[in-house]
Amino acid sequence: MFTEARFTDLVLPMRAGGPLIRVERGWVAPPGPVALLHPFDEQAAFYRHGWNSWSPSGWRRLTDAPLRIGGDPARLLTADDAANDTPASHSGSAVGALEAPDGRVLLLGALGLGTPRVAADPHVLRGTTEDVGDGWFVAFGDEEEVFDAYAAQVADRLGGRDRRAGAVWSSWYSFYEDVDEALIARTVEDLRGHPFDVVQLDDGWEVAVGDWIANERFPSGMTATARRIADAGFRPGLWLAPLIALPHSAVAREHPDWLVQDDDGRPAVTGTNWGAGYHALDTTRAEVLEHLDEVLRRAVDSGFTYLKLDFLNAGAVHGHRARDLPRERVYRDAVQHVRRTVGDDVYLLGCGAPILPSVGVFDGVRVGPDTAAFWDNAERPDDPSGSGARNAIAASIERAWQRPWFELDPDAVYFRRRRSLLDEPQRQLVQDAATVLRFKQTSDPMAWLDAQERAALDEWLAADETVRRTGRGTWRIDGRDVDFGPALAAPPHPSTVVE
Repeated sequence: MFTEARFTDLVLPMRAGGPLIRVERGWVAPPGPVALLHPFDEQAAFYRHGWNSWSPSGWRRLTDAPLRIGGDPARLLTADDAANDTPASHSGSAVGALEAPDGRVLLLGALGLGTPRVAADPHVLRGTTEDVGDGWFVAFGDEEEVFDAYAAQVADRLGGRDRRAGAVWSSWYSFYEDVDEALIARTVEDLRGHPFDVVQLDDGWEVAVGDWIANERFPSGMTATARRIADAGFRPGLWLAPLIALPHSAVAREHPDWLVQDDDGRPAVTGTNWGAGYHALDTTRAEVLEHLDEVLRRAVDSGFTYLKLDFLNAGAVHGHRARDLPRERVYRDAVQHVRRTVGDDVYLLGCGAPILPSVGVFDGVRVGPDTAAFWDNAERPDDPSGSGARNAIAASIERAWQRPWFELDPDAVYFRRRRSLLDEPQRQLVQDAATVLRFKQTSDPMAWLDAQERAALDEWLAADETVRRTGRGTWRIDGRDVDFGPALAAPPHPSTVVE
């Protein structure tokens, strides 16, 4: 039906699935496609929101090239919703917004599942869903206020988590997969007495991605490592990617029917990493859920009460499953099952997670791509999801408004100057992003830091800064003005489109 979204000094003709309902700071439209005829011109800036943790999010003018992952179909499949990619137009996942000439913002956001998309052109802001959705929220006003209002509307429907992880040390950005029992033991001992709350062992401990038992480099088993971390005064954390399996894993070889299938009836490739395509487990199968229960309970029973669950987007990709259900519903059912299995006391950090379907389940979610000890990834100039400090900051800061849903993890901060290509201003921006989002994490081993760097790290971890947003991309931290503009601006190279 045709209707109008009325605001104090703006009336927007609108097509919706039924009458609008007035709510605080906006309007709610019923499920179904929606379209708003807006009065802004092609110079308006559009806020594009990415589908999962690594997907690009941020503002671009309608005259700019769309913000997306270009030139690498394998990366697009891994780091965004490839099925809904629009190379020639501006669109994103769940929520979008347009900036009016006076700086106010018109926002359109989905209120639930259905793989919702929001797109914009010089005349229309529209929302669609792949499956039956849960309605839409429309608001116009101050940018911070309308995004806060949308976050509150979603939290009212899907829930929210307010647990704090505290300060986290992770093994990834120092040792990557080259970890073993003795190295972790030495590192944990060096961390003793420093103000960390969690010590999290990342990838490299398992037999294979998909086979979640300790490999030969951890001969004493994972219980021993968890106990060593706990004895040093930290909460033991462990990395898992429970919804995927590499082709050579025992799970993939022995149970190909457990995997999401492609159109030819073979295990579908649902992303690429470790130099290979990986498969997704079909969580609509009872035997797969039993397998997940075994994996998760073994980790928790070993003493790990902080779990980083990675590559979760594979649980919601297109493919054939035993039960034909909407893919975001399949994913949410799976992660809710995970939460029930591990219990409410286990801190769950989601990574690669589809953002909207994760609300109310995870305590924390990664909200940007992998950071790195360098600024830009020149080898992947058309990939804003690629590893690098700039990309990590850009996506993360543009999702700061999501704090009512879960903790926001912008990834690791670097205090080391050796083994790093970051200059001082870049290193400070990485640190400031983590301060603004209130999730403090590093991978710097104490052995890699000099006395001054260790002292600076300890001081930062222990600080409780006063943080206030002062504008788009600008913040004040304890009275110091911070401008993330160098990270948020469009890259200087042209975007390319590869069909």
